[in-house]
Amino acid sequence: MAQRLTEELLAELLEAPDIDAFLDSHHLGEPSLPDYLNALLAEKNLERAQVVRMANLNETFGYQIFMGTRNPSRNKLLQIAFAMALTLRETNRMLEAGGVSSLYSKSRRDAIIIFCLERGCSLQRVNEELYRFGEETIC
Repeated sequence: MAQRLTEELLAELLEAPDIDAFLDSHHLGEPSLPDYLNALLAEKNLERAQVVRMANLNETFGYQIFMGTRNPSRNKLLQIAFAMALTLRETNRMLEAGGVSSLYSKSRRDAIIIFCLERGCSLQRVNEELYRFGEETIC
């Protein structure tokens, strides 16, 4: 699921003889949330049931997120990110695919979440850190 860097695509676009050739050779656009989540499951060899359980989600609601029949909140997506041990880049792509704002390092709460994500903390641990700093927990 490795995506090309924006700079690489830009260089190809600028060198393309015409826009038709460029667009025909690239599948541009963001994946849907279910597509991205299921690709992450496959890439990381995770089972959906395990992720839903580790994310502390209601089983039915969790499955609906993965099938695309429910639109989760930002916090629900963050629960999934910690359950899947996603990187910051993967988490932000997931948040964007879910139609919510990505993590922003100038936000105190988001900074704590980013810190915990990058250190591989569990969902429980990030909630403890958020609580310790007087910020709203993820769940």
